Amino acid sequence: MGPRFDISRRLKELPPYLFVEMDRAKKEAVEKGRDVIDLGVGDPDQPTPRFIIDAFHRATLDAKTHAYPSNKGLPELRIAIAQWYKSRFGVELNPDDEILPLIGSKEGIAHMPLAFINPHDAVLVPEPCYPPYKSGVIFAGGEVSIMPLLGRNNFLPDLGAVKSSLLSRTKLMFLNYPNNPTAATAEPKFFSEVVRFAEKNNIIVCHDAAYSEISFDGYKPTSFLAVDRAREVGIEFHSLSKTFNMTGWRIGFACGNAHLIEGLAKIKSNIDSGIFNAVQMAGVEALKKARVISAKNSRFYQKRRDVLVNGLRKLGWNVPKPKASFYVWAPVLKRYTSVTMARELLERADLVVTPGNGFGQSGEGYVRMSLTVDESRLAEAVKRIGKVIS
Repeated sequence: MGPRFDISRRLKELPPYLFVEMDRAKKEAVEKGRDVIDLGVGDPDQPTPRFIIDAFHRATLDAKTHAYPSNKGLPELRIAIAQWYKSRFGVELNPDDEILPLIGSKEGIAHMPLAFINPHDAVLVPEPCYPPYKSGVIFAGGEVSIMPLLGRNNFLPDLGAVKSSLLSRTKLMFLNYPNNPTAATAEPKFFSEVVRFAEKNNIIVCHDAAYSEISFDGYKPTSFLAVDRAREVGIEFHSLSKTFNMTGWRIGFACGNAHLIEGLAKIKSNIDSGIFNAVQMAGVEALKKARVISAKNSRFYQKRRDVLVNGLRKLGWNVPKPKASFYVWAPVLKRYTSVTMARELLERADLVVTPGNGFGQSGEGYVRMSLTVDESRLAEAVKRIGKVIS
């Protein structure tokens, strides 16, 4: 018998992966030849636009792109990001020290606590939430302090409910609007409240804006950095993944407070070697046409949203209609929990949805449905749901 290698305490402290059983059941259904409609995946089903692929191909033919990239990212990309930010949000950023390209926003979010959190420091994390907010804190040895996102508060955290005894140890706070998984949005008034809260308590704000470019009915999400003094307390994370159907390309960026950007860059310089230069050049071309691509994607996701939500409402399921993101956050019907509803939809309707408690216990009572399948499949999903809940 060989030696026994135990995993680290940090890995043991990670929240349980509650989707394992659902993934197993989905795999079994597919293997049996059942026609499964997967609304659980937050991955665009559309291809990356051809002009981005062409830009990438041209860049790969230049041998200069094959060398190690700069840890700060290509100047061309940082300038393109600054230009897009100015055009989209009216925010002026210095490309030299206020923008940092990332290997997808996920890695930047997960690495941020390593730069600024010491063991036992507290970090405010919204819940339900994108899992890396919690795991990044755990890997840094920090303490996750939950801010529940409740329907009665429009899925915004109640900053006044944070205990004063905790605030003395709190160093950082994560936020995410438009929100995954709730699809909630935040307005400048709330962001201004966050800035005042952060200033008063000396807290770093990390705002994840990965879904800012998917919005409906004329609504346009704002940037946290667009409110007064936000740059003094925080940074914002963006991703090209959802906007340009580039999830597999792994390219995003952080921007805002120069000191915070510098700290994150130092962590990254000791962990990774940056983004392939050809991918960065593709990113430059993508950002040049961001407005056109965003408008196009928002239109077809809006059509999908309407097929799903309007269909569910006709069945008597009172599902809110989101203003942004490509998620529908649906309250479970009275006889179900998050898990039992997800399980019954899979077993009886060959339909995959994500149980809300997979994003943390504050997500109990909801299921998340993704709009990343076409309209005909969404219509079929509604039809199948009707047979289950009738």
